[in-house]
Amino acid sequence: MRNIELRHTFPHLLSGRCLKTIVPGVVLALLATPVLAGEQRQGNVLTLGGGVDVGPRYSGSDKTRVSAAQVVDYSMENGFFIGTTRGIGYGNNIGNLDYSAALSYRTGRKDKDVSSDSIGSGSDELRGMGEIKGSAIVVPGLEYKVTDWLHLQLQAEVPVSERDNGEAVHFGISSPFYTSPKNEVALALTGSWGSDKYMQTYYGVNAAQSAASGFARHDAGAGIYAWSMNLDWTHKLTSRWSVLASAGVTQLTGDAGDSPIVQRKTSPTGSLKVTYSF
Repeated sequence: MRNIELRHTFPHLLSGRCLKTIVPGVVLALLATPVLAGEQRQGNVLTLGGGVDVGPRYSGSDKTRVSAAQVVDYSMENGFFIGTTRGIGYGNNIGNLDYSAALSYRTGRKDKDVSSDSIGSGSDELRGMGEIKGSAIVVPGLEYKVTDWLHLQLQAEVPVSERDNGEAVHFGISSPFYTSPKNEVALALTGSWGSDKYMQTYYGVNAAQSAASGFARHDAGAGIYAWSMNLDWTHKLTSRWSVLASAGVTQLTGDAGDSPIVQRKTSPTGSLKVTYSF
């Protein structure tokens, strides 16, 4: 099982088979690579790598940002893992059901442009909206393999600091529809739901923010706020070197899509990384 990566958490690194969204929220999940529990374990594995992520400056921005991506992930044979994309946690499986739990980090958002090496998001377009602080989150996850080509995935993010930022749940299906000794291609569809606090934090505009920013006041309530589709390709150059490429699109909906801070509801996303495992 691989985490559903939501780029609002340790950003957003990508992995060959994970579901992912580039909207606020979730774990470094990513996306980068490594297996969660339940998949083949062949001893302890350290994966290092880097590359670039491409996406909006913030969820709803009409401007694109290219950011540096780092991959550091250590997976132990007993199921424990630690890394920049998954946090610190444990995963295992019972038959076709994979499960995991991790302590991770949801990145914040600034009301000014941020540099390409920043893990958070932000834009000058948000002047007056104030800063959203990052928060530590607990990330439980489940994946059920219905067949070899159809996997059901569910992942939640529950903040343990900055709790007013709210909770989110990500659910979806993934299909590793092509696998060979050197290549793996997977298609994933993901839906994201946010609590009242989550939606108001990332897509709402209160009276004070409206006065400072000029955006119209907007109350965002709990509900599904995004749908994403992602195509991931993993190519093994050698037994240790791999290239991970990803392309996708995220559609904001509901109160999120109607938010005055959203300049573009549909955003393309992408990623290209090279990793080395030993």
